[in-house]
Amino acid sequence: MRGATQVRWAACAVAVALAATACGGGDGGDGGSGGADGIVSSSWGDPQNPLEPANTNEVQGGKVLDMVFRGLIRYDPKTGEAKNMIAESIDSKDSQNFTIKLKDGWTFSDGEKVTAKSFVDAWNYGAALKNNQKNAYFFQYIEGYDKVHPESGSASAETLSGLKVVDDLTFTAKLTQKFSLWPDTLGYSAFVPLPKAFYDDHDAWLSKPVGNGPYTIESYAKGSSMNLRKWDDYPGDDKAKNGGVDLKVFTDNNTAYTDLTAGNLDLVDDVPASQLRNVETDLGDRYINTPAGIIQTLAFPFYDKEWDTDDARKVRQGLSMAINRPQITDQIFQKTRTPASDWTSPVLGDDGGFKKGLCGKECTYDKAAAKKLIDEGGGIPGGQLKISYNADTGSHKEWVDAVCNSINNVMGNNKACVGGPVGTFADFRAQVSTQKLTGAWRAGWQMDYPLIQNFLQPLYYTNAPSNDGKWSNQEFDDLVDKANAESDKAKAVTTFQDAEKILVTEMPVIPLWYQNGSAGYSDRVDNVELNPFSVPVYEEITVK
Repeated sequence: MRGATQVRWAACAVAVALAATACGGGDGGDGGSGGADGIVSSSWGDPQNPLEPANTNEVQGGKVLDMVFRGLIRYDPKTGEAKNMIAESIDSKDSQNFTIKLKDGWTFSDGEKVTAKSFVDAWNYGAALKNNQKNAYFFQYIEGYDKVHPESGSASAETLSGLKVVDDLTFTAKLTQKFSLWPDTLGYSAFVPLPKAFYDDHDAWLSKPVGNGPYTIESYAKGSSMNLRKWDDYPGDDKAKNGGVDLKVFTDNNTAYTDLTAGNLDLVDDVPASQLRNVETDLGDRYINTPAGIIQTLAFPFYDKEWDTDDARKVRQGLSMAINRPQITDQIFQKTRTPASDWTSPVLGDDGGFKKGLCGKECTYDKAAAKKLIDEGGGIPGGQLKISYNADTGSHKEWVDAVCNSINNVMGNNKACVGGPVGTFADFRAQVSTQKLTGAWRAGWQMDYPLIQNFLQPLYYTNAPSNDGKWSNQEFDDLVDKANAESDKAKAVTTFQDAEKILVTEMPVIPLWYQNGSAGYSDRVDNVELNPFSVPVYEEITVK
């Protein structure tokens, strides 16, 4: 979650100083060497939360967890296919009771062996109400979750009754319902194992997390940088092919792009919209533009009564029809986005649940129909639509202004829609996740795992952790429950799509466009690719 999961962000407070020192990837220090010991410098955003695996549901934090941890499953960096990593096998005869066997020989970088207990303890920690982990919801299918994380009141148990350690390398999981696709979800970072050090000295661990992935964290200065280094004794078959990665925080991705073209930075994994017209001239074949499991949306505050009415439903549908998606994706994003016509992503494929055109006319620009619906609904609540966005990274101002221009044109009012910039991603997310916003906000979802379930349930199910707008619909919830219980994948996908059709009539969020992954890199590095989650495959990058 990373979700869409979810976005881009934060803070090179003194850009000039960073350009001369910390942001420099090819000058002096570790970055001066090449080959297998060379250090890659890359742009980064400040994570919203401390880097606990079960408490990270946004992209920048997830990016680090993917470098520092490995779990039972790993998604193929090219195809997204779920493949066993630490898991030797995940077996079930009834799609409800699973036996997980681990490969031998895995350790954390501090030398501790990765065992069945490493997983069971981590999952119990992530699920426990008292630990207040944002991804606790991911453990809801395991028996006993209602006791350790009740919807209200205090917990009556400290551990999930559905988890049992059988021996050092075996544990079992009993779910509360059949969930044939459950093993495919276990590549998400919330399910990684944790070492004893996490519990023994939690604050120390958070300042320098210890994991079992191909990189270790050498240093971490929140709001500034993180230096990761190759773990020479890493037991996996995806060892780092460079000496490490220096992640540099930027508050403005234009500054990061300028540093890249000036030779002070090796990698930018979010090319700003304002540079898309010239990026191919600047970088040539060092520019990457590839499909990714990301959708961008506009979200609404259903905790505000003005937006939770039948009239407001018509207004949301009208606003969706007032947005000229093809024009914006062409002119602002230079075709690095595709107008959205459902709430998933084309990377799922038809068999995986993507259904082009599912939204129908409600996602098609129609000036007259849009105005009619908004007027029928009594007009925009409060008289003006304010779209909040983080101003530090992601080129959001450009497209928010374009969306507002489209809506204003439909309404014949230049102030019907305005942008609402928020300084940093961290501040923006804090306001979104604590329900402080009273108007619309820019939202999005980067898939945690390539299943249609992941594009729907974490975002729209009642009280789901990334349902920031607090939309609730019992019919939608029931269909999601039914889909999860299906043992046949094709039937599950069809049922999820039935749930998705409710989003057309209710429009809890407006789908805008499917986002490609974009990146640019220096001529100092090679073998740079983005995975289907739009995250650089750091361990494969080589330094010349």
